Amino acid sequence: MRIGMMADTYKPHVSGITNYIDLNKHYLEKAGHDVFIFTFGDLDYRDDEARVTRSPGLPLADTGFYLSLRYSRAAKKLLQTMDVVHVHHPFLSGRLALHYLRPLRIPIIFTNHTRYDLYAQAYLPMMPEEVSQSLLQAYMPSFCEAVDLVIAPSAGMKKVLEELNVAGRIEVVPNGVDLTRFYQAEPLSRADFGSAENDILLVYAGRIAPEKNLDFLLRSFSGVAHALPNTHLLIIGSGQKQFEEELQSLVTELGINQRVRFTGLVSYDNLPAYLAMCDAFVTASVTEVHPLSVIEAMGAGLPVMGIESVGVGDTVEDGVTGFLATHDLAAFTAKLTRLCLDLNLRAQMSDSARKASTIYAIERTTQIMLKYYEKLVYDSQPRKGNWAVRLRVLLEQFLS
Repeated sequence: MRIGMMADTYKPHVSGITNYIDLNKHYLEKAGHDVFIFTFGDLDYRDDEARVTRSPGLPLADTGFYLSLRYSRAAKKLLQTMDVVHVHHPFLSGRLALHYLRPLRIPIIFTNHTRYDLYAQAYLPMMPEEVSQSLLQAYMPSFCEAVDLVIAPSAGMKKVLEELNVAGRIEVVPNGVDLTRFYQAEPLSRADFGSAENDILLVYAGRIAPEKNLDFLLRSFSGVAHALPNTHLLIIGSGQKQFEEELQSLVTELGINQRVRFTGLVSYDNLPAYLAMCDAFVTASVTEVHPLSVIEAMGAGLPVMGIESVGVGDTVEDGVTGFLATHDLAAFTAKLTRLCLDLNLRAQMSDSARKASTIYAIERTTQIMLKYYEKLVYDSQPRKGNWAVRLRVLLEQFLS
């Protein structure tokens, strides 16, 4: 099959969606399919992989996203040769998919990777929650009805979509992870990061951004650190420079400079070794849909401390593969303290977390997604023989 992946942003931008597309492209190509990426901006970026097509766009500050309402002529023409197209952002890429592909009846599948309602609150705090919710309820149902299949990476996300009045077919398919490297990782030396072997080393890995609730995490860790002098926190990742500086100022204000280390961005190939040297993974994010970083940590054998919410709550089993707390600082800190104190419990959770991660193996999830692709393509074939569709194809090629 010729499979198109449409995304508002791609490499070199780092995000869970970018990693997901990259990994799935690799495994689909291993299965013998041709996968094409369609995105915006970074026209001077030299991709290290084949079949990535970029159309011009206006950069949106330092977010890694670009604003554009159309593809280049060449990108549009190539897109319209796909057998099936998988859309990963509903607004720019999603609207273009409907505009370019619906007339030709090329099947469209959409994965909702993001809690757009919570992102709006994080980045547009002056916008009332009722306004952002109303905008989503006005847009998402009609968009999802126009595509052939909607994928939710977790049961919690499916429920969120249904609460937005999305009434069409929604299937739950987890985003896959290449877990082999996390199972087999050799840990780095703790001494290189200022920690001793008997210290308790907590780790967060992900983007440094407001929606990740890192100020809450740091305040909670401050309470733990002042009670347990051998606890340390490693923060892996990068993001908005201003926000990173604000977090570092908060670390100073809380008096935990010697206990928190920011590594900056590390290569994905090296991430398993970082995780393998730690004792537990911590996150306070409530905006996740399907937290790849949590699954990767579980694959590395780390129990997870998180907040009961869509995504994290779907992935972590409280008391078995980690702890879940309410979005309350005292409750979160109490459970995190218990996790740090109980070595035997961490060992049990480590084993359970590694076993639980296997359902997210990329080999399994790719096969599930391929079955949906194949069915959509099969169902579309009789309609492609329709004379009106053939005429539309000829007109599109003539007008391109």
